[in-house]
Amino acid sequence: MSEKTRLGNFFEDFCVGQKIVHATPRTITEGDVALYTALTGSRFATSADTFAHRLGFPRAPVDDLLAFNMVFGRTVPDISLNAVATLGYATGRFGHPVYPGDTLSADSTVIGLKENSDGKTGIVYVRSCGVNQRGQIALDYCRWVMVRKRDPASPPPETVVPELPAAVAAGDLLVPTGIRIGEYDTALSGSTDLWNDYQVGERMDHVDGMTIEESEHMMATRLYQNNARVHFNQQAEKTGRFGRRLIYGGHIISLARSLSFNGLANAFSIAAINGGWHVAPAFANDTIYAWSEVLEQLIVPGRNDIGALRLRTVATKDQPCADFPYKTADGRYDPSVLLDFDYTVLMPRRE
Repeated sequence: MSEKTRLGNFFEDFCVGQKIVHATPRTITEGDVALYTALTGSRFATSADTFAHRLGFPRAPVDDLLAFNMVFGRTVPDISLNAVATLGYATGRFGHPVYPGDTLSADSTVIGLKENSDGKTGIVYVRSCGVNQRGQIALDYCRWVMVRKRDPASPPPETVVPELPAAVAAGDLLVPTGIRIGEYDTALSGSTDLWNDYQVGERMDHVDGMTIEESEHMMATRLYQNNARVHFNQQAEKTGRFGRRLIYGGHIISLARSLSFNGLANAFSIAAINGGWHVAPAFANDTIYAWSEVLEQLIVPGRNDIGALRLRTVATKDQPCADFPYKTADGRYDPSVLLDFDYTVLMPRRE
């Protein structure tokens, strides 16, 4: 076999401190934005140039999770081509807004390694950073992923598990430069509920459901140039653990965020990803529902017109969320739960 083709990195190929520059930068186009909207149904008002202008954006910014998924897609060939699953996220922070016409590139640094007890897989911890064509950071985040070993008999590396904070501190949140809230129009945004109207512990059932079609999830994943085999190759996956292709977890995050509009319409920007766990796999024909809980109400330093809400959004499959399914009495996740996502949003605040 020619050595020109790449099989991706296995667990043995990683070492702590290793920095990987990812190939294929991606220029984000208006077509990408339109396709993302078609695939997720995102409805937040900053998708309109006119609304974005009134907030001080030069034009409608790219949806934060489209930018996240595009950066994630850069990393897959080097980090998770041979992954069993992405397990979680932490300390993600969004920086400079991304606009159509911007080019995103990415690199990752290995910050931890831990071989699993079965000797066939291991956990790789990385910090990934996405920048635009001017070198401005669009976002950086940590994730950990279970990766197959090439040779189960190979010796394990020294175990290094990084200590990651539970949440991004309010003082570390970045508000896009020039943002002003004085002309924020709640009639156009779809809700009169602002930062002041939410309470810690409040729960919201986002009510609507969205069924995943096979072609749609594959198109979404290809949009991000995520080439992980578990999402595309049915011939390979029919003999795997589940017998079918898995839905890319980032697509579930995007659907949950889109569904959250009903209850959080004025959460116009994601500022941080504090933590996230893909609790269970999702497949085509699953119907996704979501609910959210307010974990913290945060003051944004230097801003009296913008506040931040730390949220937990839980996505379920085939289970409406009127009774807020989450964990059972023994601490285990309810069988319907797919995603447990802890993140921080920016929202207009009444002074």
